[in-house]
Amino acid sequence: MSFSVTVFSHQKYDNNFLIPALKLHCGEAKVKTLPIALSTDTVELAGSSDAVCLFVNDIADKDVLTKLNAAGCKLILLRNAGFNNVDLEVAGELGMSVRRVPAYSPYAVAEMAVALLLAVVRKIPKAYNRVREHNFSISGLEGFDIRGKKIGILGTGNIGKIAAGILKGFGPSRLMGHDAYPSDECKAMGLEYVSLEELCQESDIISIHVPLFPSTYHIIGKETLAMMKPNVVIINTSRGGLVDAEALVDALKKNKIGGLAMDVYEHESSFFFHDCSDQVFGDDVLSRLLSFNNVIITAHQAFLTKEALEQISLTTVQNIIDFSENTSSRNEVKPVPKIDAVSPTK
Repeated sequence: MSFSVTVFSHQKYDNNFLIPALKLHCGEAKVKTLPIALSTDTVELAGSSDAVCLFVNDIADKDVLTKLNAAGCKLILLRNAGFNNVDLEVAGELGMSVRRVPAYSPYAVAEMAVALLLAVVRKIPKAYNRVREHNFSISGLEGFDIRGKKIGILGTGNIGKIAAGILKGFGPSRLMGHDAYPSDECKAMGLEYVSLEELCQESDIISIHVPLFPSTYHIIGKETLAMMKPNVVIINTSRGGLVDAEALVDALKKNKIGGLAMDVYEHESSFFFHDCSDQVFGDDVLSRLLSFNNVIITAHQAFLTKEALEQISLTTVQNIIDFSENTSSRNEVKPVPKIDAVSPTK
């Protein structure tokens, strides 16, 4: 079966695994790459492609999906795990299949979360910059031991479970988790499931790993931040919309937060994956966050390992094969049941 694909939000690293794999399967002339994100303004660039291949900041809402379907598109290929940027109900109504890469490398993201934790706790960026300028003073670089601290894992799916396992090795005094679907594997390692309120109140360190649903939007906001201990450390490598960035600024100004490290940002689509160094930066909230010396922000790179990129390419091609052969797959995404994705665990 001849199959054409338009890849939106194409980056140079995609040329290492994804694009060669797609061209090998579909044919050189059947794969089109576009460096721009999919939106209402760019959807017509997909032409009559059988499928579009999307990343985290591409938008496949009702208008976009309707136009894609009218042009003959049958398949939405997500080269990531999250699917909050796709209107699944509309896709289903139009008879379009949505398939993702649910577990490209949960280790990559979990390890990045721990790396960010260590970087912010031990003030590594500040120390690195000092030494680069031949300033070898260590004054003001005091950190703290992770051992003996209370750690909360918000979301214990594939990534959260691995993060919990890594952090368990540091010897926390208490390892807590919160998820609508408790993991027996996490329980076996000694993780204790608690309510969202208790996790916020008791944790010295909180690492966020829940998916972004309407029920989890701004799950970390004014109310939950107010519950937290003074000098709490917050790590987010999941989705920017899980955290109210303006509430973070307020909490940082009041010295409520001891350290913050994020690989995602709620309004990242205008900036992340682009070089904006020669532009006037227009996001006041992100600029304010970057001004705090106890904040580390990276540009959504947690997934970016060779192993993950290879798995993304293999799974994406397999998703095309399964769709072409009308084969059911656990990678196909259906509309999300209307439940609280992180309701308190009893």
